[in-house]
Amino acid sequence: MPRFMLVPDSYKGTMSSMQVCEAMERGIRRVLPEAIVDSLPVADGGEGSVDAFLHAIGGKKRAADVCGPYFDKIEASYGVLGDGQTAVIEMAACAGLPLVFNRKDPSRTTTYGVGELMLRAAADGCKQIIMCLGGSATNDGGCGAAAAAGIRFYDKNGRQFIPVGGSLKDIVFIDTSGVSPALAGVSVITMCDVDNPLCGERGAAYVFAPQKGAGAQMARALDEGLRNLAKVARADELARTAGSGAAGGMGFGMQVFFNSNLRMGIETVLDVAGFDELLPGTDYVFTGEGRIDPQSMRGKVVMGVARRAKRAGVPVIAVVGDISDGIEEAYDGGVTAIFSINRVALEHEAARKRAPRDLELTVADIVRILH
Repeated sequence: MPRFMLVPDSYKGTMSSMQVCEAMERGIRRVLPEAIVDSLPVADGGEGSVDAFLHAIGGKKRAADVCGPYFDKIEASYGVLGDGQTAVIEMAACAGLPLVFNRKDPSRTTTYGVGELMLRAAADGCKQIIMCLGGSATNDGGCGAAAAAGIRFYDKNGRQFIPVGGSLKDIVFIDTSGVSPALAGVSVITMCDVDNPLCGERGAAYVFAPQKGAGAQMARALDEGLRNLAKVARADELARTAGSGAAGGMGFGMQVFFNSNLRMGIETVLDVAGFDELLPGTDYVFTGEGRIDPQSMRGKVVMGVARRAKRAGVPVIAVVGDISDGIEEAYDGGVTAIFSINRVALEHEAARKRAPRDLELTVADIVRILH
């Protein structure tokens, strides 16, 4: 019997990576009921990362009351893996765009709750934190999380304050001496799926703040604030590193305030899940995401999976919602073939409702070709 490994990302806003795996498996079993199917739902650092880790490795979720994007108290959860020593935190759990509803304003939102989750995980005995960036409503450079951890920020009048996107420009001094001792000895790995620097035309403010509610004038002001943060932190070089602009500049903040290394999210997930060890004996890898486009070539799930499978000589089939122009690079990177699940020309909202069954039927047709 052939063996399939399913390693998809979510179809954002439509199906979680777990639901994608379930639909793919149903499609395979329509044609080959006795096939061996291994499911490894993954994420690249954004929505669904905690669930992906817990499914792959085991563990449990824990809840905590922390600050939301506007300093309001909310309940957020994080994962503790089966070793009891590793916490997985999605920053979007308490600083994510869905939490602001129709109040989008990246000049006022905070990552303070993210720092609170880090402290909670450390208090629970975790010695390693995997921080997942993505889906943020913020543009504070991670200063909120740093403040929660005990780092103090001061303005020109010597007043201590918690910076948000709109007040980064007011920082004149940063005191790191008060970092909570709970974080001593805790290592932090930061997962992100973008390679943008902190500032400039490709930076956090100009590229991502508009989708968080910023107009052109606010984006310019936010960028200036991030530049000031980098200057005061004496970290201009880090500001230019790939990924520093992730999640409203939190990629930068994780490096500067928490001594964290940035990694492309999918690489971390595949390492922790033992993907390379699971590949031997696999006949086909199925992966996918909601839309494959040129941005997918920059280290997201499909290409991360494809590169590793290519080294092992295992064919990779990407089953996606939409296929953009300009994705020829995917084939050189290890993708064998790409199929869209869109069987009928429909508006997005109608297509979303059909997506699970259309995915199942598309996978079944692909398997018929293979066997």
